[in-house]
Amino acid sequence: MTDAPIAARRSTTRTHHGDSFDDPYEWLRDKDSPDVIAHLEAENAHTDAETAHLAPLRETLFQEIKGRVQETDLSVPTRRGDWWYYSRTEEGAQYAIHCRAAAAPDDWTPPRLEPGVPVPGEVVLLDGNVEAEGQEFFSLGAFDTSDDATVLLWSTDFEGDELYTVRVRDLTTGETLPDEIPGTSSAFLTPDGTGVLYTTRDEAWRPDTLWLHRLGTDLSADVRLFHEPDEKFWLGAGITRSRKYLVIGVGSSITSEEYLVDLDGDLTAEPRLVWPRTEGVEYSFEHAVVDGEDRLYVLHNQDALDFELVSVAASDPQGERRVVIAHEPGRRLLGMDAFRDFATVEYRSEGLERVALLDYATDQLEEIPFDEPLYSAGVSGNPEWYSPFLRLGYTSFVTPGTVYELDLASRELVLRKQVAVLGGYSPDDYGQERAWATASDGTRVPISLVWKRSFGAPGAEVRPVHLYGYGSYEHSIDPGFSVARLSELDRGVIFAVAHVRGGGEMGRQWYEEGKLLHKRNTFTDFVACAEHLISTGVTSPEKLVAEGASAGGLLMGAVANLAPSSFAGILAGVPFVDALTTILDPSLPLTVIEWDEWGDPLHDPDVYAYMKSYSPYENVRGGVTYPRILAVTSLNDSRVLYVEPAKWVARLREVGASDVLLKCEMVAGHGGVSGRYNSWKERAFELAWILDVLGLAGD
Repeated sequence: MTDAPIAARRSTTRTHHGDSFDDPYEWLRDKDSPDVIAHLEAENAHTDAETAHLAPLRETLFQEIKGRVQETDLSVPTRRGDWWYYSRTEEGAQYAIHCRAAAAPDDWTPPRLEPGVPVPGEVVLLDGNVEAEGQEFFSLGAFDTSDDATVLLWSTDFEGDELYTVRVRDLTTGETLPDEIPGTSSAFLTPDGTGVLYTTRDEAWRPDTLWLHRLGTDLSADVRLFHEPDEKFWLGAGITRSRKYLVIGVGSSITSEEYLVDLDGDLTAEPRLVWPRTEGVEYSFEHAVVDGEDRLYVLHNQDALDFELVSVAASDPQGERRVVIAHEPGRRLLGMDAFRDFATVEYRSEGLERVALLDYATDQLEEIPFDEPLYSAGVSGNPEWYSPFLRLGYTSFVTPGTVYELDLASRELVLRKQVAVLGGYSPDDYGQERAWATASDGTRVPISLVWKRSFGAPGAEVRPVHLYGYGSYEHSIDPGFSVARLSELDRGVIFAVAHVRGGGEMGRQWYEEGKLLHKRNTFTDFVACAEHLISTGVTSPEKLVAEGASAGGLLMGAVANLAPSSFAGILAGVPFVDALTTILDPSLPLTVIEWDEWGDPLHDPDVYAYMKSYSPYENVRGGVTYPRILAVTSLNDSRVLYVEPAKWVARLREVGASDVLLKCEMVAGHGGVSGRYNSWKERAFELAWILDVLGLAGD
């Protein structure tokens, strides 16, 4: 072991509700301080030194990942108007190249493009590698074309802070127009291509204002179309698939409100309210034309915990509601997509995503069947109001990403593309199943597992396990394929996902039982899953590594305090481990918005006490043997600030945790480094650390 950096203690006292907390590492928040940068660089140097012995393994893992990927490849083309749009990658290039080719009239079957074979009539719209030239970080945000396909809009972020600069190109001449809009959150073109609709953020990083910019005019002339003053609500905007309405939506974690503007009228006209906001009521809508009448299909949770779908007249959305899909406890309606002749409904039942067709005339649902016991499926890549095909994305733990199209006439599911996995991969070599742990309150918690069959089924002998968790915002960790994960599975590791409360896997109630004053259920559920895997002989504490990122990083910090002896190692990505400090400060990015998820400790002493009881930073304690810990963060992360893991690691070292590492990307954001090769190297670094903890670094 090399000597770890020891952060100086500089006392800062925080007092709320009569409780004082001395925070000696709060000084690390000053991102512009040379002392802070020097400390982070020292942490990186220490991590480099402590992991230097893993360099050969990291290179091996990187080459394994790279060797399984078809580096020169193309996406399945998507038809929009008279063009097929697609992206492609080239061997050795970090970023995708976005292209299009002309479509023949009435030809809805996507052309079969072969990797490395030139596409006839290809037009390169945007080369991400050219855009990223000379930049340490590159993220493509918006990407849109006008309805007549003559104007291109795109936006870029070179810092990782998710503030994008919009640019526009005339596709008939190839000229990039002088219009340039910095500091945007989202952006898209007006259908006629003469204007840009974009959102900006307030000082707390909250998207709060929608603007209209007319091409060729000065930014000072941009028109503010809508502003949301309530600091608990964020703003978004888009255009219906029918191209009839501009939709402006505002929402908090528990309440939403939406407005309509006719696209064939004056965009600066007063937006028309769909439903007024009601505390605790969430809704969204889709526009459809049924029997010649404009209808809005509204998905909502008013007196319907798992949501119901109703239809209202677009001319009078607050008028009579006709129930289309009634609320059914345990069947969580997730979303609807309206097309000219039908709609699709996505919902979750028995822990799995489902997709069904909705008949406008009968309100009947026709579920699209899939064969695997664990899978993820959803509607994606369908921009057109009419198409004879419905495109679907599909994957599982053993099935690579797959694009299907449902022939709407024959109901045949047509395979358009499956991601190639090189090196002789066969899904038959791997198994997947669902197990169930029992939480301390008797709740059954699902665990998904995937493993390589040649090592035997889970429970046949004690095996190394990599257990992943999240458990917040009703976000579900659904079955999905990972090329990088194969490097673990092929070394005998079982990968598992703990579907803990706070996520959405088992419906809205599952989420409600893992938020606010029930948040500890998220942490105890994860510990119960670990204990189940240990007690059933699947693994042992010495062979168990946990991983979570963002709010899942909070989970990692909490379980490190709750059950340190149950894990050999914990990998925390961009971890929300100083939760109470952050949620107490409304000046920080997104804090006020987060009160619906965590509670408001600034004004509510009960919430303050409850959060203080589990926030990882405050609950690090001496006399505990902590597992090995690796925290990974990014200096420019605007969602979970780098200071949280920096303080957490400093505190862990203070109480004697002997093997704690911090890796801070100095030019990156919440999603980590940019570029696919850089991302593979980053994951190889993390996997090498995991395998080292599991005693498999020599394999």
